[in-house]
Amino acid sequence: MASELHLTPVLSDALVILGAAGIVIPVFARFRVTPIIGFILVGMAVGPFGLGRLVFDYPWLQYVTITDPQGLEPFAEFGIILLLFTIGLELSFNRLWSMRRLVFGLGALELTISAALVAFALMVMGQYWSGALGLGLALALSSTALVLPISGTKSPVGKAALSMLLFEDIAIVPIIFLLGAMAPYAASDGTEGIWTTIWMGALTVAILMIGGRFMLPRLFAQAARTKSPELFLAASLLVVIIASLATAAVGLSPIVGALIAGLLIAETEYHTEVEGITAPFKGLALGIFLITVGMGVDLGVVAANIGPIAIAVAGVLTAKALVTGVLLRMMGARRGTAVETGILMSAPSETTLIVMAAAASAQLIQPQTAQFWQIVTAIGLTITPILALIGKAVARRVDAAPPVSVEDGTQERSIIIGYGRVGQLVAEMMMKHGRPFLAIDADPELVHIARRKQHPLLYADARGPALDRIDLSGANAFILTMDEPVLAVRLVKKLRSSYPDVPIVTRARDTAHAAELYRAGATDAVPETLESSLQLSEAVLVNVGVAMGPVIASIHEKRDEFRDQLMLEGELSKRPKLKTSPTEA
Repeated sequence: MASELHLTPVLSDALVILGAAGIVIPVFARFRVTPIIGFILVGMAVGPFGLGRLVFDYPWLQYVTITDPQGLEPFAEFGIILLLFTIGLELSFNRLWSMRRLVFGLGALELTISAALVAFALMVMGQYWSGALGLGLALALSSTALVLPISGTKSPVGKAALSMLLFEDIAIVPIIFLLGAMAPYAASDGTEGIWTTIWMGALTVAILMIGGRFMLPRLFAQAARTKSPELFLAASLLVVIIASLATAAVGLSPIVGALIAGLLIAETEYHTEVEGITAPFKGLALGIFLITVGMGVDLGVVAANIGPIAIAVAGVLTAKALVTGVLLRMMGARRGTAVETGILMSAPSETTLIVMAAAASAQLIQPQTAQFWQIVTAIGLTITPILALIGKAVARRVDAAPPVSVEDGTQERSIIIGYGRVGQLVAEMMMKHGRPFLAIDADPELVHIARRKQHPLLYADARGPALDRIDLSGANAFILTMDEPVLAVRLVKKLRSSYPDVPIVTRARDTAHAAELYRAGATDAVPETLESSLQLSEAVLVNVGVAMGPVIASIHEKRDEFRDQLMLEGELSKRPKLKTSPTEA
């Protein structure tokens, strides 16, 4: 008699979550998209409002759905605690101090004004002031987990976003502190008793800060001496649990204690090890939290309230984008940077859900209201990558450089397509030797760099038909510097077809790419790997005592050998005939 497969609800749900993590994380990483969106979508699919509706008709679906959503709540709360703990680990007092003007200036203004604007709009629509304040503060937050991977931290957009996100991460403590202190008094205007919670909470935080500075280095030093990763992990979780319990005991949220624990450990020598050893647990716990968020999205409710939800999403995005963009412009940022940053930062955050949950548990907002804005937040998180693309497109239009005239376009000069790091170096060398050139790029940031360096640059996208609209008949050479292999090959073929006698010098990723470029019609293709090897060889030979002259001669000889070999692989018996300038004819 065949035995029947029997799984307890807890085991079944655990398998679904682990399966989701095993699928979502690698798949979304493959497409360079944060798994946050994937976990939310999985939650929508496997939750009670997704496939869970069909379990009674198709019993086998119980093995791929969450059968006990309430049972996941403790794990979701633990995920929130670990999320705030890791945010604290990533911050440090030194880092905050170096960015204090942007963080506490721009960041504070952006959060305060956005929260006030959203709260005012909600009060006008009938929301009680305490609930409007909680929702305003929650919706004013932006996603660190989504924005920074998209923008980076070195570009003007990334730096502006980082400063605001850092302040928001810091502000989570007083925001949750405030909402927790308001909890017993949500239905009245009285403030009696709030001060008791505030002073007890402040005292607890002070004790944690002072005690942690003395005790944590000793605790982790002892754990490090054992060279046991398990003991190190146990010590880290012990610190998080003690700090969370301490803040919860005085009426604050446990995630306040988790954030403080992270900040304290960030000041020790062991923060890197702690961050690495807790990262897998944080990722899985955060995934559970986001799955519970997705499970709370009832597509039926969305369909029935599509109008109000769309208006709410559009209203929040518009308000935050306007506030962020205007503030950046007032502080001297370029229009393109202000617009792109505003659009990118306009969506709510995963921490919005944390603050919203704190407001709901404090009874500042009703469960139905929380569910509505939870749906709005989930939609905002999901469309953040799309907002990033829209922001880039709008920024390009806003910062577009004026086109050059036809007379300038017919002047004899070299054309540099791609004005990134390599293109700028080529342009500087052309300037040094007095050779005229025109650079072409579609990045508005590079337009302003070119103006500052007084390099002639035309704003145009080489991927589209822009090159067909530019008169390049006076070009005496084309230099392709972009790090996009497929685009480089396509442009070489196109330029060789239109300008058969003009030299085309192009950057290649490796020798195989260089051979492909030669087949496409390049005059010279310079592989990055080859040049770095030759430069390394030159440095070694000089440092071991070989005279500079013979070294340079041998390097040139070896470069010519490689070039001839690549041209042979590129099926070229001889180089294309070069176009000579009038002065050389």
